[in-house]
Amino acid sequence: MGMIANLLRVTTTELETYLQDSSLLEERIYDENATEDQNLNDVDKAWDGIIFLLTGQNIQNADHPLVQVLFSGQLIDEEQDLGYGPGHYLTSDQVKDISEQISKITTEDLKNKYNSKTMNGLDVYPIWDEDSFDYLDENFKLLQQIYAEAANNDQAIITFLN
Repeated sequence: MGMIANLLRVTTTELETYLQDSSLLEERIYDENATEDQNLNDVDKAWDGIIFLLTGQNIQNADHPLVQVLFSGQLIDEEQDLGYGPGHYLTSDQVKDISEQISKITTEDLKNKYNSKTMNGLDVYPIWDEDSFDYLDENFKLLQQIYAEAANNDQAIITFLN
């Protein structure tokens, strides 16, 4: 299976509810009908590769502002484990800012930064080869789409690994 990065688009009211009672978030994402939640998407195992393409670093040492696209450092509940640690969140204003930044990034931009040997040398999760770029590009485009939709709908985003 492996570690999968999930993104949940929520209203500001929902975010405030989850910040007050994180068990409600856990109930939502692990509900038997969660797969039908149109606001819950994932970028599969591409998350650390996406972080690398955006920052040149892996998640363990990334200090670039665009790490926030998946790991904001703003935690829903630092004691809660949603699979591989707590959920992170961005407010609707932060989502709009990041959406604007990543909307300008093209496939060509990403391709120029892709280097499977460097990624494997930095232990970027999982393991990369010369044929992995399309997988990353496809998932990055999905990430752009999720952020654009959230920004257009004035939504916050909660991210978590499971």
